[in-house]
Amino acid sequence: MNSAHMMLAAPELVVLIMACVIMVVDLFLNDQRRGIIHMLALLTVIFAAIITLRGDSFSGGALSVTAFDGSFIRDPMGDVLKVFSFVTMGLIFVYAKLYLRNFGIFRADFYTLSLFSLLGVMLLISAGSLVMVYLGLELISLSMYALVAFRRESRLGSEAAMKYFVLGSMASGMLLYGMSMIYGATGSLNLVDIAQAVQARGANDVMLVFGLVFITVGVAFKFGLVPFHMWIPDVYHGAPAMVTLIISSVPKLAAFAMIYRLLQSGLGDLHVHWQGMLEVLACLSIILGNLSAIMQTNIKRMLAYSTISHMGFVMLGMLPGSAYGFGASMYYVIVYAIMSVASFAMIIVLSNNGVEAENLDDFKGLNQRHPYYAAIMGLVMFSMAGVPPMVGFFAKFLVIKAVIDAGMMWLAIVAVIFAVVGAFYYLRVIKLMYFDEPENVSEVQAPPDFGAALTANGLMIIGLGIFSSSLIAICMTSFGV
Repeated sequence: MNSAHMMLAAPELVVLIMACVIMVVDLFLNDQRRGIIHMLALLTVIFAAIITLRGDSFSGGALSVTAFDGSFIRDPMGDVLKVFSFVTMGLIFVYAKLYLRNFGIFRADFYTLSLFSLLGVMLLISAGSLVMVYLGLELISLSMYALVAFRRESRLGSEAAMKYFVLGSMASGMLLYGMSMIYGATGSLNLVDIAQAVQARGANDVMLVFGLVFITVGVAFKFGLVPFHMWIPDVYHGAPAMVTLIISSVPKLAAFAMIYRLLQSGLGDLHVHWQGMLEVLACLSIILGNLSAIMQTNIKRMLAYSTISHMGFVMLGMLPGSAYGFGASMYYVIVYAIMSVASFAMIIVLSNNGVEAENLDDFKGLNQRHPYYAAIMGLVMFSMAGVPPMVGFFAKFLVIKAVIDAGMMWLAIVAVIFAVVGAFYYLRVIKLMYFDEPENVSEVQAPPDFGAALTANGLMIIGLGIFSSSLIAICMTSFGV
């Protein structure tokens, strides 16, 4: 460990130090001054983003450097994912403040746990060894378990947190067991050394394949892929909306990085085995996710099944194991995070009097109550449905193209068919907002910072669609395309 290594991990250190500072500062604040905590949390993600943007990956320097004996990797892919993690978390903090104040739970532990989960995301994105992968994963998971049960009086939240904890622990155990088998077969925890050992032992080594199966199961759970999706609808439904904001977005960026680091960087020579497993997981997720979402009347559960479908699409780009495919999947997961936070922000802004607006009927007649927010929600739904020129269309197009290029035409046809099927439940929300009479005629109000953040979020959805080439180029360049 030296100063150069510490500089490479400077964004992680900023987040870690500020999370601890916020815990200490909160001891000296009363409820009226708790807004200081909110500002400190926002400044944390802003400073971390600035430090990341000033790194070599964005200034034309070294493409990939390692630190801490190869356990930490700083590369273009990681920096891009971290920057969008900071942007997404900044939006989440702004959206969450309204929820926290309206429900009387404006406490510093939300920001502390959120920053620790962000730190876990960053470590997972830069993981260069199995130890770092597990450390980042558990830091995210433990923070999320506590956040799901943040509303202590909510029985639904406590039940969701318990289910999440039990199933998450099982998945972590399977992932750890798979890692132990990989370590036993290769004699190393470093992903570069593992890749070399796998190449030497061959793709048909029984212990390596056995370990790969357990790792794939653990990864599939964290991504919420069918048939390891059972926790997602209940957790999305039971968790407070400001926590669902986090679960549905930032950890997905880390999950993508985890799959790339483990399956491609470490076990790339086993592609013939993990491609078949991911193929089944992707197909089932796209089919079941879209069909189940159609039947939902609770918008949080609808978006939960929508998440399962979207993660299936993310898997499509990973199947070929090519640089283009990984770039397409990275673009998709970034786009999904941006769309997801906007959708749950609309649930927050419509919630009042201690009751969440979680039913589809709560969106009836929104255009009559607040045309601007209805327009933003319409943009989000069109984008998730993959309607051009929204950013969601180009995300789906890229991953389907990657599958076609790999010769998996049948899977591309399935994806297109169920993308059309999925459009039904997104368009249903738009129909409710514009063609139904409102059941609640109360005025929709939000503070200026919330409105500004939602506006920026909406502009990103349409702007990154119309001017999609820049972000696509960044994602592709991250993998050398």
